Amino acid sequence: MMGGLLALVILVSSSLLMFPSPTASLPLCTDSRSPSTPTTPLTFCPYNGSTCCNSTEDTQLQKQFQAMNVSGSACASILKSILCAKCDPFSAELFTVDIMPRPVPILCNSTVSANSSQSDQAATDFCSRVWDTCRDISIFNSPFAPSLQGQAGLPVNANFTKLTSLWQSKGDFCKAFGGASLDESVCFDGEAVKLNSTEAPSPPKGLCLEKIGNGSYLDMVAHPDGSNRAFFSDQKGYIWLATIPEQGSGGSLEIDESSPFLDLTDEVHFDTQFGMMGIAFHPHFAANGRLFASFNCDKSKWAGCTGRCSCNSDVNCDPSKLPSDSGAQPCQYQTVIAEYSANGSASQPSMAKSAKPIEVRRIFTMGLPFTAHHGGQILFGPADGYLYFMMGDGGSPNNSGDPYNFSQNKKSLLGKIMRLDVDNIPSVDEISKLGLWGNYSIPRDNPFTEDNELQPEIWALGMRNPWRCSFDTARPSYFMCGDVGQDTYEEVDLITKGGNYGWHVYEGLYHYASEGNTSVKAINTIFPVLGYNHSQVNNKLGSAAITGGYFYRSTTDPCMYGRYLYADLYAGGLWAGVETPENSGNFTSSQIPFSCAKDSPIKCDSVQGSSLPSLDYIYSFREDNRKDIYVLAYNGVYRVVRPSRCSYTCPKENVTDILTPGPSTQPSGANLLVHRYSSLVCLVASLCLFLWGNI
Repeated sequence: MMGGLLALVILVSSSLLMFPSPTASLPLCTDSRSPSTPTTPLTFCPYNGSTCCNSTEDTQLQKQFQAMNVSGSACASILKSILCAKCDPFSAELFTVDIMPRPVPILCNSTVSANSSQSDQAATDFCSRVWDTCRDISIFNSPFAPSLQGQAGLPVNANFTKLTSLWQSKGDFCKAFGGASLDESVCFDGEAVKLNSTEAPSPPKGLCLEKIGNGSYLDMVAHPDGSNRAFFSDQKGYIWLATIPEQGSGGSLEIDESSPFLDLTDEVHFDTQFGMMGIAFHPHFAANGRLFASFNCDKSKWAGCTGRCSCNSDVNCDPSKLPSDSGAQPCQYQTVIAEYSANGSASQPSMAKSAKPIEVRRIFTMGLPFTAHHGGQILFGPADGYLYFMMGDGGSPNNSGDPYNFSQNKKSLLGKIMRLDVDNIPSVDEISKLGLWGNYSIPRDNPFTEDNELQPEIWALGMRNPWRCSFDTARPSYFMCGDVGQDTYEEVDLITKGGNYGWHVYEGLYHYASEGNTSVKAINTIFPVLGYNHSQVNNKLGSAAITGGYFYRSTTDPCMYGRYLYADLYAGGLWAGVETPENSGNFTSSQIPFSCAKDSPIKCDSVQGSSLPSLDYIYSFREDNRKDIYVLAYNGVYRVVRPSRCSYTCPKENVTDILTPGPSTQPSGANLLVHRYSSLVCLVASLCLFLWGNI
């Protein structure tokens, strides 16, 4: 077992309270940004460590407080703490309860909870303390005035008012501004929020896997119709529709590789470091039949491979002066997102067995400067419905960092996570006027609205090569990405709006020697929540490259529930990160032993000289419609199953339970597994070379 992984503890301010929440109580500001450490210390709201305010905002809050001209010192002290809650690392949770923005944070009010003890009420009844202290104090432009709709909101009149003039009773006041433990959310008690400290739970005894397929696939997407079907894709450019067997049925993946759902091999440039990187299906695919593919193409071989070069005058880069990489010319290869349709191949898109390889529209095209670090994953945000596109820094001829500083260049799209609206397609004139890279529009709340130096497509920056990202299905605000390191460190990042993840000023936790045009002081780096040094990974290749994973949300293995499962591509091992306390953003990690179920439908390959299963290279993790997790590996497709099937002890597992029937099977036309082993060997070898080139 490897040494313990390093874990970054996100600093949160000291003091009180959290009501246990399965929702989105993580360090996050009201503008959806991650808290950061200000370059100039705050004086009015002196939060220590990470905060949601800079010195300018701190001064604005001070002026607002002074203008209120609060006559009572005790009330003034309370009101100052309430105003300064805007700077709290958990301000998004405090000020946007029920989504609607609030003029003040939700005030702790346990008295409305029938289950609260008298001691609990005394400790957390901050709302009553506000009323008792300020009820007869005049406040100019009081933030406690009712709105025109009769709810807590902006002041109706700009004048001096008392709480007793605005509200009939303490009960009415606290109904509008308070929140009880029954709300299951963070509340404000006059101090900076701090989640209750708890010890990290013991890691699971082990992870049990069953092998259900022999194919090597790069991506998998659960069918949007909710059935027990899924789409699988490979690097060459094929997409297949498969039926997933019930656990314990003894069945294997039903996939006919001789009959792909979509064949894009004529468009996709398939080589050691190129190919189809990801697939995404519109959330309403079952009704509209829209699907998307992200791939690389070669403009010397396909006339449709056209687009602007990512190295251009906009980013102060001249492609003609870039050194060639393995004989390739800059921007000979392009990264593409294209839209296709399953309409017309069935009476309803959800019943379609194929899609035509004819582009409905080109969503995005960009020429690549070199032949590595392309990222390429695409996925739809579960909460907003926008398309997220993960892009690496473009690499370099000798794998020497990011010599052209693309990742930190706010006008470059390399080394970025992008967020696109593919439901509102602007006209050709609008696309040209806005300088877009394809057929999409920009979501109005993208970070460029707050940082006009940012290219509008950008959601986050400072990535090296994001390899496999996912949203937590239980908490969509948790957007996790594995980012492949350079020489020292592999990282998992918690992605937030406008977040800068440091590359190439930082490699994970470490300052990187080559700064380029960006200094440490010029950026507010968000450090990884999980990660490990290369020295902690031992494998036959002597290298490391992270594969990002998923929060485990299936009931199949209750001891794994809520843990973030991820892997190293080359180590062939699995790790699970646990957040302690829950919803804090503070993670620790441990390696998880794993075995193959004795009744696995397909016999697992074993490590030489051992009975342990050999996964070799782990390309991706994926999730089906019942939230079971899959490992897409060199040696096949594996599914996480009940611990007892591998003789692992999980106290939470009821071994007498009968598995809940899965989603109903929709006609797919897929036959039993068909393999052409000569092609498989070629494909697997190419995948290994591709991912080796991407580290």
